[in-house]
Amino acid sequence: MEIKASGTALAGAEVLAVEQRDLVVDLAFQLRGAFMPADHGYLLYSAVSQHLPWLHGDESLGIHPIRGQLTGQRQLVLTRESQLVLRLPVAKIPAAIRLAGQRLDLDGASLLVGVPTIRPLLPRVALYSRLVVIKGFLEPAAFLDAAQRQLAERDIAGSASLVPRRRERPVEDGAGSREPVVRRTLRIHDREVVGFAVLVSGLGPEDSIQLQTVGLGGRRRFGCGIFVPDRW
Repeated sequence: MEIKASGTALAGAEVLAVEQRDLVVDLAFQLRGAFMPADHGYLLYSAVSQHLPWLHGDESLGIHPIRGQLTGQRQLVLTRESQLVLRLPVAKIPAAIRLAGQRLDLDGASLLVGVPTIRPLLPRVALYSRLVVIKGFLEPAAFLDAAQRQLAERDIAGSASLVPRRRERPVEDGAGSREPVVRRTLRIHDREVVGFAVLVSGLGPEDSIQLQTVGLGGRRRFGCGIFVPDRW
């Protein structure tokens, strides 16, 4: 009986260890710099992957867009709140913290990466992504249907909606779209990928964590389809 009990306890500990390794968190690095491109998803991924080459082909990791103060000419001024945030499994934290102290070059903008902190994913009834990209869906109605289908495919019970535009001409969009919803683009080399800002509401605790873990659409390493509790 003692051997059996001991074996059961060991098995339970092993299962817990696996679950902890698979747990997804945000690893947030402080940033120092003056400015950077507002459309920086691909540039940021390229700069980070120079220091973390294992990012190539790794679908488990997402890179948040960097927050800052938007200005003209599609530029972003960094503030005290600006951070480089990686959403990744706990098991990959030791490899990712090597970014601390490194310098990133984003098309001439120099960013110094500081010491990171770990933030757990917390359940929220509503979650927001500033840009979700779903291949082949460029118009609002068809895109929204595709987003809702993806939620169902991921066993996430929630209601997707497109975010209404607050300004007639968005600061970060040189084209100045007059659509009633927020359409954004991501530049990759010489082409632009089109997507929309998305709000998912009516989420239970497990569904909320699941959506933050897996996201919607593609290109999460470029900052797309990553959901957070607040709009910005």
